[in-house]
Amino acid sequence: MVSGSVGVIFGETGTLDLKFLISDSTAVMRGEYVKAWHETDGWVLAHVLSITRSSDSYSFEDAKGGSRKDKSGDRILAEATVIGTRDRSGLLKAPLTPFSPGDPIYKADDDLIRTVLGLSGNEMYIGLLNGTDIPIHLNVNSLVQKHCSILAKTGSGKSYTAAVLLEELIDRDIPLLIIDPHGEYSSLKEKASKNADFKKYGVSAKGYGSKVTVYTPANKAINPSADKVFRLNGISPKVKELTAIFPDNYTSTHMGILYESVQKLRAEMETYSLDDIIIEVGNNESKARWNVISLLEDIREMDILSTSPTSVEELMQRGRVSVVDFKGVPPDIQSMIVARLCESLFEARKMGRIPPGMLVVEEAHNFAPEKGFRKTASTEVLRTIASEGRKFGLGMMIISQRPARVDKNVLSQCGTQIIMKVTNPNDLKSISKGLEGVNSYVEDELIRLPPGVAMLVSNDIERPILVDVRVRKSKHGGESVNVLKGSWSVAKGPVAKASTTKPPSPVTVENRSDEEQLTPPPKREPRRQQDGEKGKLFSKIFGSKR
Repeated sequence: MVSGSVGVIFGETGTLDLKFLISDSTAVMRGEYVKAWHETDGWVLAHVLSITRSSDSYSFEDAKGGSRKDKSGDRILAEATVIGTRDRSGLLKAPLTPFSPGDPIYKADDDLIRTVLGLSGNEMYIGLLNGTDIPIHLNVNSLVQKHCSILAKTGSGKSYTAAVLLEELIDRDIPLLIIDPHGEYSSLKEKASKNADFKKYGVSAKGYGSKVTVYTPANKAINPSADKVFRLNGISPKVKELTAIFPDNYTSTHMGILYESVQKLRAEMETYSLDDIIIEVGNNESKARWNVISLLEDIREMDILSTSPTSVEELMQRGRVSVVDFKGVPPDIQSMIVARLCESLFEARKMGRIPPGMLVVEEAHNFAPEKGFRKTASTEVLRTIASEGRKFGLGMMIISQRPARVDKNVLSQCGTQIIMKVTNPNDLKSISKGLEGVNSYVEDELIRLPPGVAMLVSNDIERPILVDVRVRKSKHGGESVNVLKGSWSVAKGPVAKASTTKPPSPVTVENRSDEEQLTPPPKREPRRQQDGEKGKLFSKIFGSKR
């Protein structure tokens, strides 16, 4: 075998794949990149898909006798797919004639891998090519304008990876509006604690507190960590905006009552409020009015409509990140808010009132679900942004743990897909059908991906690659709760004002001994009433004896 080579091509060869015999069991690993010399195209890059090992001399009878010491006769075979090489004009092409059996195979050098795969960018640094020290960069314009999706099962690191991309966009002053159902992204404000991986990835801790503003559609009593409250325009709300949150079981009768009431108000008043609508609905003679009133009162109690609404011009500013934290907001109200907010955002961008930027939608399967799963008010506008946002410089990042439940019209518009570990068969099928460049080999890889490693499919990179996602600069806010280390004490309510008279100390969970806390209260035996007692009770209630 040629010095420095890791194997030799053998058997039947082609132009798109090849087999080679490996010289040493540790010489090359599955997933690594190798190169072979081609007589007309020079060095050609290939990707190792599988490795097998066998022995003709070790029989079944030998195996019954136990382990063997001499393994020098084993055959270690690898199969690789040919990626190709770059011609003088920079175009990627595969050989037109097959490789020659007997030619040596070498490990690919970093320069060849970069050139052939198209890893020449220098903008958004997201991590390292898995198994190498080659940095992976994404193009900002391509990511934002052609949209991006991050898909993975729970716990695989999708929110962490999303935050890595957001950090790169924040560093470049790209305006960001983040729809955050679980309050995970407010941690972008704080810098991460010291991490040994900082040196490996060549980054340092950094917080973005001066650039991030957290808004709550609820109130600061429910979400005290929020910086500001978020409010929608409550002046003369339209019927479409209100019916957007009507549940599926609401009929045309309910819609008709609301429409009739609003039309009367518009004829009589220049401006009207939600309270005016509720009063007018109450004047309707239909018994169905009570269901409509109940729903409108739910909206009023949320206090989401205001005469001083939050403007999209405030939310989308260059160098600023706006996080809309939906903690404490019911799902139907969330969908209505997202629908109205995204409509205003898209219209403002079309009119040039806000700069180009990106909309980030976490848990996208709840806001843009696939047909047949559920109906939401926000689906249509998210479809519109996915299909038309590129024309106006409004990008979208879709993040979901259930790819099969995300609207296919939205997912199919994403030019960059970052996919982490997925095991659900329906989700795998959805990914392979709906995303470009994904095949059965990719499906097998997705099932085995470790946390922190993502498959990147991009228009700027020639084929799907595995990326070891870099460590975050800011603090991670999506950690799972450790139930073993969680507090066993009862959560304390608001602190009452001090009284001049000191009450006796109550026996609470906090001031009991460990033995008392673990001892259940004694059971009370049920007490039967005597006949005489029954008579007294009857007399007390009805004023006479039976």
